[in-house]
Amino acid sequence: MSRVLISLMLMAAVVTGCRSKGSLPVMGEVGGFRLIAQNGEPFDPAVLRGKIWVADFIFTNCQGPCPRMTTLMRRLQQRAPGVQLVSFTVDPARDTPPVLTEYAQRFQADTRTWHFLTGEAAELHRLSRDVFKLGNVDGQLDHSTRFVLVDQAGRIRGYYSTQEDSPISRLVEDIEHLRNKED
Repeated sequence: MSRVLISLMLMAAVVTGCRSKGSLPVMGEVGGFRLIAQNGEPFDPAVLRGKIWVADFIFTNCQGPCPRMTTLMRRLQQRAPGVQLVSFTVDPARDTPPVLTEYAQRFQADTRTWHFLTGEAAELHRLSRDVFKLGNVDGQLDHSTRFVLVDQAGRIRGYYSTQEDSPISRLVEDIEHLRNKED
């Protein structure tokens, strides 16, 4: 069994065990980063401070899971107003700000709260691999299909498989938990 699979199984066990006690585990912390938003402007991660947010990694010309992931994010945007959404590209060479803008429009994203980010491949790789623990962004376009829940303090509080029938219900439940509890 690969190390990644074993790590994922252990993480799932930890999440399940902690959730039954009414608390979400702290699984990491998201620090600063330097990327470009879909509007072509530098993205200031300070807009996320003090807010609950959900991240994913996608690419706009994906014929596989990305359209489903983005549709689920749109559903989350509707069911959890006020939550910030951040979609990082794994294909920065093609996913330029104008391409990300068109993609956001296609999925009816409210870009006041849903940010589509691109930038240097090395920075996207660092975020995916080292910060979110989702794997490499190395030009292969093979990426995680999980959503990541981040709390108001910038701490990773959960991973949600988009392969489930509907991860949105559990994600909304955990968002409400973070809104209502101090942990």
